[in-house]
Amino acid sequence: MLSRVASNIFWMARYLERAENTARLINVNSHLLLDLPKSVKLGWEPIVDILSAREEFYQHYEQADERSVIKYMVTDTFNPGSIISSLTAARENARTVREIMPRESWEQINGLYLEAKKHCQSVLTHRHRYDSLISIIRGNQTITGMLTGTMTHDEGYAFLRMGRNLERGDMTTRIIDVRSANLLREVTHEQSAFENIQWMGVLKSMSAYQMYRREMRLRINRADVLKFLLLEARFPRSLGHVLEQLQALLMALPRHDGPVEEVERLQAQLNQAKPQALKQEKLHDFIDDMQLGLIKIAEQISKAYF
Repeated sequence: MLSRVASNIFWMARYLERAENTARLINVNSHLLLDLPKSVKLGWEPIVDILSAREEFYQHYEQADERSVIKYMVTDTFNPGSIISSLTAARENARTVREIMPRESWEQINGLYLEAKKHCQSVLTHRHRYDSLISIIRGNQTITGMLTGTMTHDEGYAFLRMGRNLERGDMTTRIIDVRSANLLREVTHEQSAFENIQWMGVLKSMSAYQMYRREMRLRINRADVLKFLLLEARFPRSLGHVLEQLQALLMALPRHDGPVEEVERLQAQLNQAKPQALKQEKLHDFIDDMQLGLIKIAEQISKAYF
């Protein structure tokens, strides 16, 4: 397989996953507005912080209100992390490797891009936002299922899964870091009853709520959510699962020593840290280390194969 082809498949998967995760974030934040009392003000700025895009955002917008943040995250082409930008990049990568994938999956990716572009403005209104974002999430889920069921599980499929898992791990750590600290910044000690709503929002951002409830039958709390989303190897969007998948995929490829070493180092760091017991400041430092570790893994994959 040509390194160019492997790289395009890898990044196609990352961009598709990024579009889906962004849609999830906006949807959940919109629903939290309905769950919280009017006395609790819900901020939209943390959504920008999740993508580490605060500086760039304020170059184009004066304030981080609901409409501005959603426009920036969904329709703005100057934002490389917006849904439209992600789907555009995914479509371009898929176009160059059409001979590697089933024809139906290319048609589905192209259709998802065209549908999102056609209806992206409707996301700015409350009335059509949910339907528009759900169509993006389900569209990507359809592509994932189609590729799983019809694409030969060879080296190309391994790079596709690596891209998807790296993006999931990156978004999981970002959501935990920013939302756990800032989502309800103005909640007072007396309003701490709403903390479980905050953590419920974190779980729902990753469609993890029902699976969490199956595993943890007690009231939702910070420590259990952190343990589930970071260490539960059986949940597909947890960081522990992501690292296990990356290790297994890399071991089946040649020249894997560099990337596998980085994965194993990060796994050891994750398992030794006991993140569920960390206070917020320590948790922030730990999450920074995890994100830097994921970046190093991506760099090693690029160095070895692309």
